[in-house]
Amino acid sequence: MEIRLNGKTREVAEGISIRQLLGELGLHPMRVAVQRNEDIIKRDRYGEVVLQPGDAVEILTIMAGG
Repeated sequence: MEIRLNGKTREVAEGISIRQLLGELGLHPMRVAVQRNEDIIKRDRYGEVVLQPGDAVEILTIMAGG
């Protein structure tokens, strides 16, 4: 199925969760913030939120620094 990931079209498996998508992308769930269709998703829900065709997903990497 097709989603929009950070503004670009991407093919992903049907029924994929946010946690699975992060795994495919090699991203640690504690180091990112995820927004789906303009709603921020809490980290403890990454495994239960299943993406749907056409979803717009934004993944922001959290960086430390000063």
